[in-house]
Formats: sequence, structure tokens, C-alpha cells
Amino acid sequence: MGHGHAHHHHAHNEARTLIAAGLTGSFMLAEVVGGVLFGSLALLADAGHMLTDFVSLSLAFFAFRLSRRPADWKRTYGYDRFQVLAAFVNGVALLVIVAWIVVEAIRRFAEPVEVAGLGLMAVAGLGLLVNIAAFLALHGADRDNLNIRGATLHVLGDLLGSVAALIAGMVIWMTGWTPIDPLLSLLVAVLILRSAWGLTKDSARILLEAAPKDLDVRHIAPDLMEAIPEVEDVHHVHAWSITEGKAMITLHARVPVGSMPDPIAAAIKARLAERFHITHATVEIECEGCADS
Repeated sequence: MGHGHAHHHHAHNEARTLIAAGLTGSFMLAEVVGGVLFGSLALLADAGHMLTDFVSLSLAFFAFRLSRRPADWKRTYGYDRFQVLAAFVNGVALLVIVAWIVVEAIRRFAEPVEVAGLGLMAVAGLGLLVNIAAFLALHGADRDNLNIRGATLHVLGDLLGSVAALIAGMVIWMTGWTPIDPLLSLLVAVLILRSAWGLTKDSARILLEAAPKDLDVRHIAPDLMEAIPEVEDVHHVHAWSITEGKAMITLHARVPVGSMPDPIAAAIKARLAERFHITHATVEIECEGCADS
């Protein structure tokens, strides 16, 4: 039942990611043409962002396809981690785009460029509709998934980019004040930066085998010793995640002479699941002259 539900969840995420990728990729080309024709950095920044969106959404789709594969003797955890790797690549790509937008915007402040306000508004307005459609497609997917989170952040950044380009077009058309174009590009860059940093940090934490975000490993030993009287000491505690929400732990527990190791190990696992929500635990019982269970 659980496996079937997870499979359905995966297929659901996959389909929505593919829709968003198709929408983004098709409109990106229109933005590049519009940006060049109308001389707008806001449009080109958005198109550059949309290019990595298209790549990252395709990567997210590929990650879902790949993580469906079962574990084998070479990859004993399966391909689940590929999603985290895709999320990390997404985050880094976003940071690179932010740097490009900032450099280009500074250059534009120094040497203003003629921007066609009406054309900019037309392309940006269309872009906004496409981005809303892509965002709604992803919004119905599993938002706890790092891969979906990365894809959604990209599309949200695009949506903001389209809004900024639309406002820039309106201001230029009404007042002729062109610095609004790079100015709003910088605002979008700041918004993208905030999300990109969070995504890169979260995915890097998992790739570096750090402890899960909401788990303080320092509390585990005292809790187990208090909850299970037979446990004298807990050491060699290692906790990490395969993907967001899939925590693993290994630990050694010392118990008194003559104890029954199996029931104690079972009690430790039950406590870890109940108190710390870790259901995949490897427990090594250390005991001199323990009774055979």
C-alpha cells in the first residue's frame, strides 16, 4: 500500500514537472527574441533564468524517472539521491544567474540602453501567464520534496521576473525612464538569491551526510538511556539522510552483563521511531557475556 502510494506520488510529481518544463522551454525562446528586439535586460535576465529553469525542470523530471529504479548491488540505496543532486545543481545555477544579472545591471546603469516599453510589456505579460500556468502545475505536487522545491523556486523566480519586466515596460512606456529596467532586474536577483541559497544549503547538507535538519543528535544518547533502563551507554552515533525526510541512523549501545540483546535493540529502534521519527536504524549492542536471545 505504502509503496503504491509512493509510486503514484512520484508519477504525479513527474507529470507536473514535465508540464512546467514544456511551458518554460517554449516561452524562453520568445523572451530571448523579445529581449534582443526591445533592448530589455529585464527580459533577457528572465530569459536567462528561464533557460536554467528549463534545464533544471528537465533535470528534476529526469531525477524522478531515475529514482524510480530499484536498488541494485552497486547502488544499495537506489537512485533517490539523484533528486538531491539535481536540487543542488539547481541552486548553484540560480546563484550563477544572480551574479550575471547583477553585473549586467551595473553595466546598464553606467551605459543606459534604449528600451522599447510597449514591446517589453507585451512579452512580459505573456511570460507572466506562462509562468503562472507552470507555477500552478508544480503547486499541486509534493512540496516537501527538495527536487520539487527547487523547480518551484525557479518558476517563482521567473514569475517575479515577468512581473518586474511588465512594471519596467509600463514605466518606460509612460515616462521614458529606462533605469527602471536594470533596477527591477536587481530586485528580482535579490529575491532569487534568497531562495537559491536556502536550496543549495539544504541539498548540500544531505550530500555531505550531515545530520537531518530537525534532528539534534546530542539528545539521542541521554534520551535512550533514560527511556530504556538496560542501556548503560550510547556512542558511535551517526545520523544522515538519503533524501529530505528519509533519515538513517547507526549507533552502539552498551548493556549490562547477562542482558538479552535482541529485545533491547528492538526497544531502542521503537524509541528512535517514536521520539525522533527515525524508522531506519542499525543498532549494535555491546555486552560482555550477554545471554543468547
